[in-house]
Amino acid sequence: MRNWLLPEYIEDVLPAEAARVEQLRRSLLDLFKVHGYLYVIPPMMEYMESLTTGIGHDLDIATFKVVDQLTGKLMGIRADITPQTARIDAHMLNNQGVTRLCYAGSVLRTSPDGLARSREPLHVGAELYGHAGVESDIEIQRLMIKALHTVGLDTLYIDVSHVGIFASLLEHAGIGEAQEQELYAALQSKDQAAVRALGRGLNPDTLEALSSLTELSGDISVLEQAAKRLPQTEKIQQALRDLKAVGAGLDDLDVKVCFDLAELRGYHYHSGIVFAAYAQGYAGPLARGGRYDEVGAIFGRARPATGFSLDLRGVVSSLPVAETVGAIFAPAIADDALIFAVESLRAQGQVVIQDLPGQEPYRAELGCDRILVQQNGEWVVVAAPEL
Repeated sequence: MRNWLLPEYIEDVLPAEAARVEQLRRSLLDLFKVHGYLYVIPPMMEYMESLTTGIGHDLDIATFKVVDQLTGKLMGIRADITPQTARIDAHMLNNQGVTRLCYAGSVLRTSPDGLARSREPLHVGAELYGHAGVESDIEIQRLMIKALHTVGLDTLYIDVSHVGIFASLLEHAGIGEAQEQELYAALQSKDQAAVRALGRGLNPDTLEALSSLTELSGDISVLEQAAKRLPQTEKIQQALRDLKAVGAGLDDLDVKVCFDLAELRGYHYHSGIVFAAYAQGYAGPLARGGRYDEVGAIFGRARPATGFSLDLRGVVSSLPVAETVGAIFAPAIADDALIFAVESLRAQGQVVIQDLPGQEPYRAELGCDRILVQQNGEWVVVAAPEL
């Protein structure tokens, strides 16, 4: 194997894309900052218990495991940053009220994930801790929509569901874990026949409700249908009221909100409202998130929690190619006035590349479309001829 080859689904990010990713990363963190979200940088590696306990089997198998040479303990390279922010909120900050945190960092996964099908996505996200009401779900979703607008995506579709409805239907059903998993998979694929076959032996009302979840998908009017077709338990009706409040809370934004009660992404991790953002022309979700009230318990302090994340590298790789602004070429002349002109331009944010001796044959590689020239005793910027 040649020593410059990279592992499968691991890629370099080359200058043009890297510049765009970094520009958008800064813009997103600035957006989070003005909304009161504090930036944290969790470590790339932690003990496995911190990274995966209580967050479901899916993330466990997505995590690379290594042995710590100092202690002999099993460690993991993070596959998701959300559990780390939950640990920081529960154990490090120890706030009693609401805590808002945000982050931007690479994660490593055992199999390719996200829009870019990479094993090293760049996760950017925001998490809100300490508030159990639907108002915080709405805040997080509005922030996600603003973040995607900041990235340059205008026409968005938000898909919203509530995993508590499925959990409530099965709460007193007395079924085993295997049957629960099969029902979950059938609902995810909206296979009503499979749901009915797997639900044989359940209470007829429960089976009918589970079957109806495969049909309850559409605009906000679906929630009125669900209120009539699903059991009149307080948990289910409250979940439907919360979903209706989300629809109203996003009504002033330029997005289309859809409700899909069979969508159970992260069922073993999330505890309430879940959501994902889509746009036409993109093969998968641009961002996703939801409520996960139980995760903090493994760190000794269970706190209500909701948040979202997006894979910035994946989103950028799917965007149209952006026009690039060329640099300014400065000749290799020892002149105080030229140095002053170069530094003034750089202070304004202009890219100025100073020539070096012996590099004349390679000037075209610099990507300069302007040049500093001396006119009437002053250094001025003009359009560059062929360098």
